[in-house]
Amino acid sequence: MWGEVLAVLVDNHWGKLTGTLAGLLFGILTVTFGFFKALFVIACLVVGYIIGKRVDELGSWRELVYRLWGDDR
Repeated sequence: MWGEVLAVLVDNHWGKLTGTLAGLLFGILTVTFGFFKALFVIACLVVGYIIGKRVDELGSWRELVYRLWGDDR
């Protein structure tokens, strides 16, 4: 039963679910570390996501490094 409810939430309300989880994470980080440290942690998460997305698009870490620092294969 809970699996069906979770599937409906993920399929029909993905944006609301991710926004709520992001808000919860930011709230916990703010209470735990303070506002500016929480912003720093969120910024690190965003940079990590962007790098990971780029690796997924290129296929490997090696390809990302070659693209960033030259193609000396």
